[in-house]
Amino acid sequence: MRQSSYDGSSSLYLIPTPIGNLDDITIRALKTLEMVDLILCEDTRESTKLLRHFDIKKKLVSCHEYNEDKIKEYVIDQLKSGKNVGLITDQGSPVVSDPGYVVSKAVIDSCFNVIALPGATAFVPAITSSGIAPSPFLFYGFLQTKESKIKRELMRLKKLPYTLIFYEAPHRIHNTLEYMLEIFGNRNISIHREISKLHEEICRGTIQELLAIVDSLKGEFVLIVDGCHDEVDYSDLSVLEHVKLYLEDGMSEMEAIKLVARERGVAKSIIYKEYHDQKQ
Repeated sequence: MRQSSYDGSSSLYLIPTPIGNLDDITIRALKTLEMVDLILCEDTRESTKLLRHFDIKKKLVSCHEYNEDKIKEYVIDQLKSGKNVGLITDQGSPVVSDPGYVVSKAVIDSCFNVIALPGATAFVPAITSSGIAPSPFLFYGFLQTKESKIKRELMRLKKLPYTLIFYEAPHRIHNTLEYMLEIFGNRNISIHREISKLHEEICRGTIQELLAIVDSLKGEFVLIVDGCHDEVDYSDLSVLEHVKLYLEDGMSEMEAIKLVARERGVAKSIIYKEYHDQKQ
């Protein structure tokens, strides 16, 4: 067991930064940025603008998805020397669809504190203003880039009764909505762009309705998609296909078989036998 003590010893601080309006930064975030000895950041140019705005002068060290695995040892050495380290990304909360996981995991494994500050993240204002049921929800983040992988991901999500939250880039938004219409059907959806910025906009309707206007929209998007409200019916899937859905999500074979047995309302031994018979 590894327990964070928050006792004043050297720590890595995960510090959210504004996703649009700079006034959204918290007082605690500013105090922490002032306190730490150095700051890891996704893009030094963007972070320099932020710190300059608040008149904060700190050493910046680049930490992004392409060098994060290398920079983790540097961070641990800084903590061993008694320094406190801040980690910020360009906008929003580190780790959530942003860099930060590799470094924070390495710090935890080395028995140093990781302290995450609450603050800005795009999906919370998106879901609360969407007009779609806020609970329960599943935050998915970005889909894969290849069409075949996107469709496989959406197929796994199709039957879930949860509101689904996605992030999407402007050059992919049209195709993503087409895939969702094909696989989910014409569900209710809310598209949020440029949250907390000057040109913030929310478009609500069905997937088909928003497909007609989405090409005119610019910026980064958060998609809030209504969950499946149909009675779940697995009869269109073979036992083999049903088990494979969960294997692709990282479950072990026995975990997947147990879950399929529960969802189909039959004995685990029956699913086990059918799965292995169909597998051959």
